Amino acid sequence: MRAIDLNSDLGESFGAWSMGDDAAILEVVSSANVACGFHAGDPAGILRTLKAAADKGVAIGAHVAYPDLVGFGRRNMDVPSAELTADVIYQIGALQGLARSVGAQVSYVKPHGALYNTIAHDRRQASAVIDALVRLDPALKLVCLANSPLLDWAQQAGLACVSEAFADRAYTAEGTLVSRARPGAVLHDAELIAQRMLRLVNEGVIEAEDGSTIALQADSICVHGDSHGALTIARTLKDCLQHAGVTIRAFSQGQSS
Repeated sequence: MRAIDLNSDLGESFGAWSMGDDAAILEVVSSANVACGFHAGDPAGILRTLKAAADKGVAIGAHVAYPDLVGFGRRNMDVPSAELTADVIYQIGALQGLARSVGAQVSYVKPHGALYNTIAHDRRQASAVIDALVRLDPALKLVCLANSPLLDWAQQAGLACVSEAFADRAYTAEGTLVSRARPGAVLHDAELIAQRMLRLVNEGVIEAEDGSTIALQADSICVHGDSHGALTIARTLKDCLQHAGVTIRAFSQGQSS
């Protein structure tokens, strides 16, 4: 039976500033990438999201990032290796403590924003992040951009990796994400997105921005919780996949939803 994981970035509200609808998204996804406070999220809000995810049986991952609250973690930073390793360990450890307090556990790590895109191809920073997982808990899975060099680097270090595709992002012909600074980088048509992802699951391909077709094998599909119409996109995508006989199941669990 065909199966795929659906994940979303959650726990990103900060104080009086609200981001997304975590409760509603948790009704749809099988994995939750929960902010750790560096790019978004405050402790009380993160804890609420963790509790809600645990109650729904949704898998939990640490959504680690550069220390960039103002830029929402989307600004490139040249962080020294030792500092980056410590930052990642710190963030995972904080989320693990919060998760344990509600009877949940952190089973994977997904870098956020600029950090995610940088380590997909930058071996120095990638090595720093990999080192953090190896030193803290080698059993943690690392979510990586599908087809990126990071997959090989992390596997060589002994980590289990998860290849990820993005439902609501445009791709270049090289298989990388189109920069958010460019028009058309973020997709909003829920039906179009659903059909693109169904083709990905069925055929292992996705259409790039120039119309070419690229091979892309993915274990998980991300729907951004902060995108315009995110909930509609997530629901439409899940309905489309399930109607086609695809099981929605967390990559880190044997459960389906």
